[in-house]
Amino acid sequence: MESRWEAIRERIKNGKKDQLLIWLLVGALIIVIVLPTDSSGSKNVQEKTESVDGEDTISDAKEQRLAEVLSQVEGVGKTQVMITYRSSGEKIVEKDLPVTERTVNESDDQGGNSSTVEREQNEETIYEKGSDGSQTPYVVKVTEPEIAGVLIVAEGGGDPVIAKNITEAVIALFGVEAHKIKVMKMN
Repeated sequence: MESRWEAIRERIKNGKKDQLLIWLLVGALIIVIVLPTDSSGSKNVQEKTESVDGEDTISDAKEQRLAEVLSQVEGVGKTQVMITYRSSGEKIVEKDLPVTERTVNESDDQGGNSSTVEREQNEETIYEKGSDGSQTPYVVKVTEPEIAGVLIVAEGGGDPVIAKNITEAVIALFGVEAHKIKVMKMN
């Protein structure tokens, strides 16, 4: 390994000044690419925050709607639906990240100079103002809760063709894997 470095040093010593300049520029370019900077002073980012309000009512509404739709399918009959969740949904709010940069130049008694860049970054939530003057965080996106499993109890659940149709409907609606869906016959 050490002989490689010696060979590179020897090439640089024996090489032309133009090649040395090219190598220095390539090195500087690599450093510029690797070190992230933001000269605009501010940028917006999205950050995950709280869980979705009224998650239980959303869950109940999904269960009721699915039960209603499935009971309309021929052969399914009366149904009850239970949906369990692995994670709650989230609201993603807009954040502003103002960046302040300051360069400090210092010199010592021996004539040496040094330059230091100080960077400060503060995070601020962006708010919307309501007509009544209230402020609420500006929500960019709301993610749905992740479904862990679906249980469907149906009068026609004992018929394999109907159970397969119910399973395919749940897969199409919620994107849940087939092994996370259970269809059972109602008493």
